[in-house]
Amino acid sequence: MRILHVAAEIYPLVKTGGLADVVAALPAALAARGLDVRLLLPGMPAILNGVSDQQRVIRLGPAFGAAVITLRLGRMPDSGLLAYVIDAPFLYRRDGNPYLGPDGRDWKDNHRRYALLGWIAAHLAGGELDRNWQPEVVHAHDWHAGLAPAYIAQNPALTTASVFTIHNLAFRGLFPLDHYSDLGLLITGAHQSALEFHGHLSFMKSALVHAKRVNAVSPTYAREICTPEFGWGLEGLLRGRGNDLSGILNGVDYSVWDPAGDPALPCSYSADHLLGKEVCKLKLQSELGFAVRVQAPLFAVVSRLTSQKGMDLVLRALPALLAEGGQLVVIGSGDAEIEAGFRAAAAAHGEAVSVHFGYDDAFAHRIIAAADLLLVPSRFEPCGLTQLYALRYGTLPLVRRVGGLADTVIDATPENLTLGTANGFVFHAASSRALAARASDACKLFRHPGRWLQVQKCGMAQDFSWADSAARYEALYRSI
Repeated sequence: MRILHVAAEIYPLVKTGGLADVVAALPAALAARGLDVRLLLPGMPAILNGVSDQQRVIRLGPAFGAAVITLRLGRMPDSGLLAYVIDAPFLYRRDGNPYLGPDGRDWKDNHRRYALLGWIAAHLAGGELDRNWQPEVVHAHDWHAGLAPAYIAQNPALTTASVFTIHNLAFRGLFPLDHYSDLGLLITGAHQSALEFHGHLSFMKSALVHAKRVNAVSPTYAREICTPEFGWGLEGLLRGRGNDLSGILNGVDYSVWDPAGDPALPCSYSADHLLGKEVCKLKLQSELGFAVRVQAPLFAVVSRLTSQKGMDLVLRALPALLAEGGQLVVIGSGDAEIEAGFRAAAAAHGEAVSVHFGYDDAFAHRIIAAADLLLVPSRFEPCGLTQLYALRYGTLPLVRRVGGLADTVIDATPENLTLGTANGFVFHAASSRALAARASDACKLFRHPGRWLQVQKCGMAQDFSWADSAARYEALYRSI
């Protein structure tokens, strides 16, 4: 079976969040199952420079504001998978991240930049661009690839099936309605409602309407987005998809995330030999200027610093964490007000709070290895990957019971501790008081090393590799 994955970013070349990790790992896991898998990526500078052995497939243009578009085919540096790269310098060769300019604002022509991504996917599906390879399934990831199912659907001769995965429904790909004429879609009259969302165009809505199947990145999130609390105004449409909507949990690439062989760590370790984790902790405490004490519970945040991620709750709960003798290390970036709050906290408590803005992948590995607890107090969380990484590193997740966090973290209640199934800590209300109370409970358990070790080992033993999820995706593809 021939599968084309379409996405705006991929680890390690371009990454703004968990989407890049998924797009790197899932296609490779499917290829390991014997599927013929290729990728389609926009030609951002890092992607053009990172994909090796590129050969020109076809030259096109003008289209979507670009005078010349060259479709190239090369290989990914890690997996070796074949990847099509859309080389359109006018649209993609820019500074900044894939969606924002250096000033932090959306590129004004993002609708054209990502319409081109979906348009190329549809024409690959039609067999017009590469006569040597034609996908049977186009799997589009998040709003950036959201027009691919629409471009496929507008050609009734195409038999290609489309799957759309929602990685985060909050980002709906909204643009002014008058940009419709730039998209080249042959949809008129009543069918235009498939793109219109409260006076805007929505790439996300278009995908939810046109894709043969819609998938969310965890079973709980698939149910949550059908409710007003989590549906962002699209809950009715999602409920209407019925059995066409499913949830498949993301996995972890343990060739990248495993403390036994992680090159970023000062000392490797495993569930059977945990001394190396203590070395990682003491070294990081020393580096950050903290009191070098194994007995001090070290909390970590590896996240976007936004209210969605509950970072305002962390700031309000911080005095309680410090009162427990805790320390906090943060890496990430996000809302200016929340960044300012963490900056002020680090200035006031330099001996116990350290904040690092931006993202450094190797440093994130070191933080997760060194920490005792990872804070993920999200208001909503489609899947979450950091809690899965933390489990393998013997770092207990402290999470709010939403989305994929609810599917993966088993609370350290007395009953679950007795059963030996607990792997972290869970709270329910989106409040700093609830977070602080559960953090206090975690610190109490931390002071009982034997019981703490039991929970650590339970988490480290769990397998969230891509094997099971890839099998579920293959079954989904074959069903359509």
